[in-house]
Amino acid sequence: MTGQRERQQFRAVFASFPTGVAVITAAGASGPVGMSANAVCALSLDPLLVLVCFDVTARTLPAVRDAGAFAINILRSDQGEVCRKFASKLPEAEKFAGLGHHRELGVPVLAESLAWIVCGVEELRPAGDHEIAIGAVRALSEVSGEPLVWYRGAYRSLG
Repeated sequence: MTGQRERQQFRAVFASFPTGVAVITAAGASGPVGMSANAVCALSLDPLLVLVCFDVTARTLPAVRDAGAFAINILRSDQGEVCRKFASKLPEAEKFAGLGHHRELGVPVLAESLAWIVCGVEELRPAGDHEIAIGAVRALSEVSGEPLVWYRGAYRSLG
């Protein structure tokens, strides 16, 4: 069994691994839903597949299951506040308030993101306290700007 010390050490090790930051969005029964995530990666080029890890308690996960689709919105270097908002427990409508977004293949995407990818859910797999979503890429945008990076507990830019 893993103790508190090992969990803290594990977190410290991965805090030293810089990651990009994204907002995962989906179409919920009452409107768009979303959450911040950094456990996101490209999985395959043939076919185009991505991987996103959801905490099992994430409010966005049931919408992804129900809709069978989600979007990865990769954040720009100036979007730290957007990331904080989507990491919060604010009501979903408040997360999207004042943010431009539109639907792409029925999935909400953030208009000002660095880039977005719309995916159909291929598979959901339990893994510890998370659920791994494998998504098949259905549409993607051009890239515009510099990415937001998470490193040692803070947002950073590459510049």
